[in-house]
Amino acid sequence: MQSPPLSDDGDTHLTRRAMLASTAAGLSVATSGCIREVRSAVNRDRLEQLSITITVQPADGDHQAIQIAHRLADTLEAVGIDTSFAMRSTEEFHREILLNHNFDCYIGRHPGGPDPDFLYEACHSRFAEEGGWQNPFGVASTQMDNLLEAQRQAPSDDRQMAVTECLEYLADEQPFVPICRMDDVRLVRTTAFDGWNGDALDGRLGYLDLETEASTLTGTVIYPSTSENLNPLSAEYRNQELFVELLYDSLATVGPDEESDDDTDLLAWLASDWTWDDDERRLTVTMRDGHTFHDGEPVTVDDIAFTYEFLADTARGGTVVPAPSPRYRGTISAFERLEQADDDWTFDLVVDGTAAVAERLLTVPILPAHIWEERAAEASVPGVQLAQGTTEALVTDNIPPIGSGPFAFDDVATRDYLELVRYDEHFTQSDDVDLPAVTVESLRALIDPRSPSAISMLEAGDAHVTFSGLEAYAIDEIETGDDLEMFRSTPTAFYHLGFNVRRAPFSNPFFRRAVARLLDKAWLVDDVFQGYATPLGTPVTSAWTPDSLAFDGRDPVVPFAGEDGDLETDVARARFTEAGYRYDGDRLVVRG
Repeated sequence: MQSPPLSDDGDTHLTRRAMLASTAAGLSVATSGCIREVRSAVNRDRLEQLSITITVQPADGDHQAIQIAHRLADTLEAVGIDTSFAMRSTEEFHREILLNHNFDCYIGRHPGGPDPDFLYEACHSRFAEEGGWQNPFGVASTQMDNLLEAQRQAPSDDRQMAVTECLEYLADEQPFVPICRMDDVRLVRTTAFDGWNGDALDGRLGYLDLETEASTLTGTVIYPSTSENLNPLSAEYRNQELFVELLYDSLATVGPDEESDDDTDLLAWLASDWTWDDDERRLTVTMRDGHTFHDGEPVTVDDIAFTYEFLADTARGGTVVPAPSPRYRGTISAFERLEQADDDWTFDLVVDGTAAVAERLLTVPILPAHIWEERAAEASVPGVQLAQGTTEALVTDNIPPIGSGPFAFDDVATRDYLELVRYDEHFTQSDDVDLPAVTVESLRALIDPRSPSAISMLEAGDAHVTFSGLEAYAIDEIETGDDLEMFRSTPTAFYHLGFNVRRAPFSNPFFRRAVARLLDKAWLVDDVFQGYATPLGTPVTSAWTPDSLAFDGRDPVVPFAGEDGDLETDVARARFTEAGYRYDGDRLVVRG
């Protein structure tokens, strides 16, 4: 058949269409023995339409993701690919993508990170078979590995170049397509509270040092899982880190960089200070003495050492292969060992990387060894089939949680509320510590799964803040005034289209690039996100984005095959032909 024209002047356009309400069920036919062999021989050259499934959360799980998925399905159908949806609840979505790796492609939000080293765990082949945000795509490339390791080892003066080489290779390979970074928009009520840190409302610093005479800070949360699971190691349930940061301390805390609007800085927290030795690749840390967990047990260097070792292997050597935590495993991947100094409060972290990589170790929640060491046993959940080596640490709901953070657990009602109380023994409450402290007696999180009703609660005076970022479609309906103020910041998390490169056709980088050209990122930002997002050509923050990958109206590597959301179908189909695929009429076909 004649191939579609390669010119960008094609005149076939796709206008937005309604998605089909349902997809046809597949028919499974069992064969055996000679019959299978005969059919295999007969059908060897049989061509069938290519079919793929997009895994996505429904609108009540991620309103933006489902709209992106609808648009992608429209464009995939337009280029001749049969497309269906696998709708999954938030927990099922994360389980299928991050733990089971059971997907063709998906639309979701990646947590990202302020330092580009988050790409090490996102794409390094050593993590391809692990669960969590560690390489859910299944990337296995020695060249990618070498580049990721090079940026980790590069001295500070050369690191930008090393990161750029890594990003440019990633843009060529497209194991995932960064789409946009949605603004973090939160609403606060200013009558009862003042002194809000609008740049830090996604973490602990946003809820300290508030000026108020009120005893309880009440906020809304759109994720029911907040009242169902408080396990900081769980990939399925951790949609936001706020409550982990309130319940658990880390050695350092991430805060806004006072010198840059688009960057972050590390502030001392449970650690009072640290120094870096570049020659020996070790971080010398001094932690605050005399601090305790919420049950009164002291926080010691042994708990720090346990945390790093436990995140790398929650089975503590008790299984044939390690059972790493699906959360934070990549963050501590540069950790080699902890060496305690002569006193009880100083220790060295020996790492495989530079200072920027080493400092990421300081951001993980410190776990009480006396609570978590008993969770190293292999898990057993009635009625649920678990992967071999899954430990109790990975399946526990961790209620009640025992941390050492500025708030302690008080009460919970599933899908109703979570209540925390001020931990009066926290080091920030001491006059000798110059850090922001809790000024309220308790914090109450009301579970409300949709942004409009959460906004209504603030307007009615029933809540003081939206703990969760608001969904884009509801933001323009907010009427701010003397009593209500809206804060807008840019998080590190980003929406993306993720491919399972373990499976055909997504094992073919040219196919992935052709699919990437079906997304008009600028149009999606305007239409889906109502302008409350920034289109991306690369997944790192603006401080690390090279000029070669800066988004300037169009994607610099895989520009949309059309204009203003309208697909030039002939041009898009030509990219699949160039990738080695063929068409039978309007259908893109593959061997059956």
